[in-house]
Amino acid sequence: MAQFKVSYAPPSGYPLGTNRAFKFGAGVLIPIFNVVMKRDWKGAENIPATGRVIVASNHMSYLDVLVFTHFLFRNGRAPRYLGKSGVFKVPVIGKILLAAGQVPVERETSDAKKAVDHAKILLEKGHMLGVYPEGTLTRDPQLWPMIAKTGCARLALATDTPVIPIAQWGSQLIVPNYTTKLNLFPRKTIVIRAGKPVDLSRWKGKAEDPQALIEATAEIMRAITVLLEEIRGEKRPEVIFDPHTSDLPRTGNFKKKRK
Repeated sequence: MAQFKVSYAPPSGYPLGTNRAFKFGAGVLIPIFNVVMKRDWKGAENIPATGRVIVASNHMSYLDVLVFTHFLFRNGRAPRYLGKSGVFKVPVIGKILLAAGQVPVERETSDAKKAVDHAKILLEKGHMLGVYPEGTLTRDPQLWPMIAKTGCARLALATDTPVIPIAQWGSQLIVPNYTTKLNLFPRKTIVIRAGKPVDLSRWKGKAEDPQALIEATAEIMRAITVLLEEIRGEKRPEVIFDPHTSDLPRTGNFKKKRK
């Protein structure tokens, strides 16, 4: 992490949390999105205009984070993410991300534990933190949310921060799951639904209780999945895909690895 200089400046401007680098990225990408995407977005009234908050979403496509950020940015908040450190090493893009306030972390290493410390500081400063509780793109064959890691719940309970569940659908039609192929036309509709804060009150003060974290995580994912069921007009399978018991690798493009 020493090679990266992380900014923890409190959020300012409009959208709240924006800065010149963030606005530059938005100015480049949003006009492109307006050309290649149609929007069906609802529930923005559930997103607090100010103050610390965690927004948690399902994850299907490499495009998700840009679409997710567009939704939040358009509705008044410029989120912060904890991203794979490798992305920050990409020339130009990495510098823009860092300048925009995003935080690089080493996944699946001992340094990954430091991510919680970075996240706590961001929340203490009043930022919105964007989280994918599953920790990676879903491996479920039908793209339903998997059983998630407990990090989001732990962070929410440790900092007493509200969690807003958000479901999105459509980005995988533009950039299919675990590919970098682009299907730009005909224009695809991106559907996003933001729900009311997840009720985690029964687990308050139990950020170090393993069973409580499992239960709180399941409640967060249940809220996200219910929103996705409404979008898709169907119910999720009875058995939820569990990456912890699967023989697939925990991170990375497992489809590419098996070719």
